[in-house]
Amino acid sequence: MTDPIEEWSAAQQRVIALVGGLSADEAEVRVPACPDWTVRDLFSHMVGLGSDVVAGDEPDDHNEAWTANQVDTRRDHDIAALVTEWEKAAAPLREWMAAHGPRPLGDVIIHEQDLRGALGVPGGQDSAGVALIRDRFAGRWAAALPEGASIALRGQSFSHGDVEGAAVLVAASDFDLARALVTRRSAAQLRSWTVRGDVEPYLGSFALLGELPARDLTE
Repeated sequence: MTDPIEEWSAAQQRVIALVGGLSADEAEVRVPACPDWTVRDLFSHMVGLGSDVVAGDEPDDHNEAWTANQVDTRRDHDIAALVTEWEKAAAPLREWMAAHGPRPLGDVIIHEQDLRGALGVPGGQDSAGVALIRDRFAGRWAAALPEGASIALRGQSFSHGDVEGAAVLVAASDFDLARALVTRRSAAQLRSWTVRGDVEPYLGSFALLGELPARDLTE
């Protein structure tokens, strides 16, 4: 069985390897999946979330004021300082997850790919962590569907719903479906992957983490 805490640690190490050697200019690249933030801003949020969770400062709704404060309080921190803070928080956060559950895994898995999309450096797409978060959000997606919905998802090794009988079938790679389930694919992309029926009435069910992206996203 996959250990989600180990997957968190593996994702953390991948992210550190990704950002550790960035130049100052690269750190200021805008992140398409989080267009209000630069790479350094998004990394600040990732580091700050771990520190806040360990400190017991975690609102139920992960509201914008909370996440913005994580970025604002680290405005004068460069990437090296952020990496150091995150490394120091790793062991306490692992202990927290062992006691309270691996909820922070979602943040690092989702945002690792956001960073990769901004920097044009693919990686981690086949990780067990991505599959864990995909499956977690597939349940949330199903719960968000309107009553009587008849839609299914089909990937290479992942599927959800009645693939053969659903009126609407969205077919894409396992990874693209994983990203669609965390609101990282546009309505245009979802329409292009619809091989049967009309996905339009169900687009809102993919907006689990905010509005669908205005532009197509890739990593």
